[in-house]
Amino acid sequence: MQIIGFNFEKINSERKNIIKEADKDKFQVSSNIGISSVDYEKLEMVKDKVTLKFNFDFKVSYKPNIAEIDLSGYVLVIIDKEQAKKIIEKWKAKKISEDIRLPLFNFILMKCNLRSMQLEEEFSLPIHIPMPRLKAEDSSGNANYTG
Repeated sequence: MQIIGFNFEKINSERKNIIKEADKDKFQVSSNIGISSVDYEKLEMVKDKVTLKFNFDFKVSYKPNIAEIDLSGYVLVIIDKEQAKKIIEKWKAKKISEDIRLPLFNFILMKCNLRSMQLEEEFSLPIHIPMPRLKAEDSSGNANYTG
């Protein structure tokens, strides 16, 4: 499987309420990713293999009723014909084998998390994933790193 394309088709971010200082420990952030469809995609440059188009949805929710980020798009993948046929057949039951799903989701998560963090910065929202932080050295001289 070789990823050859990625595009966003929808980017929607909405801030509904401000996080009050008293509520900073009470709000929850969750994210969700899913494949909405898998189809053949005709590309002239690909002759001996098949191109599949995986449509995805990615959502970050700040609860209760604080903000939402919705991203939708697609990933284009070149794959051999037999494997593509198996993927399409499995998709009829809304399933994707783990050997395809894991690298695909990791790629989508990388792109969507980066775009979400840009939107979170623009909308003054807390970042939805933990960022690495440095800590001062302890008394024994060992540096602590959390990340």
